[in-house]
Amino acid sequence: MHASRAAELLVPNRSAGPHVLVATASRHGATAGIADRLVHLLQVSPAGLRCGLRAVAIPVERQPDPALFDAVVLGSAVYAGRWLESARHYATEHASGLRGLPVWLFSSGPIGPRPFPPADPYDVEPLAAVVGARSHRVFPGRLHEDLLGPEELAVVIAMRAPTGDFRDWPAVGSWAAEIAEDVAGLAPRESAAAVPGPG
Repeated sequence: MHASRAAELLVPNRSAGPHVLVATASRHGATAGIADRLVHLLQVSPAGLRCGLRAVAIPVERQPDPALFDAVVLGSAVYAGRWLESARHYATEHASGLRGLPVWLFSSGPIGPRPFPPADPYDVEPLAAVVGARSHRVFPGRLHEDLLGPEELAVVIAMRAPTGDFRDWPAVGSWAAEIAEDVAGLAPRESAAAVPGPG
């Protein structure tokens, strides 16, 4: 199915409030899990409930069209200090459309106990400039050996990397509430309002 048509089917009736796309690149599911939680928290936040906000999580590989939405949250897993190629490609491929929208970026990567390394991924600053992002957040990730391929497992063992789920759900919730407040104040866009809902 064409990505735009798929997005139309996933987007609820446009007579409701603003619609937010949460587009992510995830290698082993941890970043996709953050995206799913963001979708839920954006909608049930006080601002989200007040304005009837609707959100949907779509992998960047499906090339969702930003023009179908009022705002975009774009995130990626981080490996070797960089976003996944699919997320970088999506940001540059859709740069013109993203620049016309409120955009937020997040990275999923640090593991182990705090404090995490303070540095952002190498490519986030130029990507934020390309899409005109309002802000960028780094969230801890998840690392389970049974989800890794042989090469990745060898690196984890060599580095003695800590394993477990380190995702900070309260931090994700706080950020979702901030985004929802910003989105609630947006003026409706004609292009987004014309998107048909399902059936």
